[in-house]
Amino acid sequence: MTDDRSSMSTAGFWDARYARSDRIWSGEPNTTLIRETADLTPGTALDLGCGEGADAVWLAGRGWRVTATDVSRVALDRAAGHAAAAGVADRIDWQRHDLAESFPAGAFDLVSAHFLHSPGIPREQILRTAAAAVAPGGVLLVVGHAGPPPWEHGPEQEVDLPTPLELLAALDLPRDRWEVLVSEEHERIQQGPDGKPATRVDNTLGLRRLPG
Repeated sequence: MTDDRSSMSTAGFWDARYARSDRIWSGEPNTTLIRETADLTPGTALDLGCGEGADAVWLAGRGWRVTATDVSRVALDRAAGHAAAAGVADRIDWQRHDLAESFPAGAFDLVSAHFLHSPGIPREQILRTAAAAVAPGGVLLVVGHAGPPPWEHGPEQEVDLPTPLELLAALDLPRDRWEVLVSEEHERIQQGPDGKPATRVDNTLGLRRLPG
């Protein structure tokens, strides 16, 4: 996400972006979330940057009790409507946070951050806080872009896109307390601005906090 938002707050920027359309994302849960959580026993989950709520709704539908947070009140209100339509409203706690300033309280069996990219946010700091919120035996799942979309050409992007190994090093977690479950790049097909499908490369870092 490389939009210029220097003239407004983070919340104002995202509220304005969500207000432009009734839906800006696909409405489908992220495929990496589905793949990496399929074998997990449902418990408590934290969805960081939940947007319009597709991941949170999917998790709640599979028995998770979800805390879902976003900086945009517009997005959260829309997500709550989707949860109600799916019959899982009672399993999701929607919270508005600017994660650079505040963070949901508690410990969680799953902390998920998908595409938490935006100019100016302290992403590594937020993800270190996210790791601290993982309960013993729980999982931290971070999915990000490995590079800009193929339809973008021009000046260097404003957001840092680290590899999984670079992110792991930046988190600086005690090696004897964490197990690496997945660290990889993968391709997916995304519709471009012209309506044509294009291949994007993303990456995934999945970590389990060891019990004890």
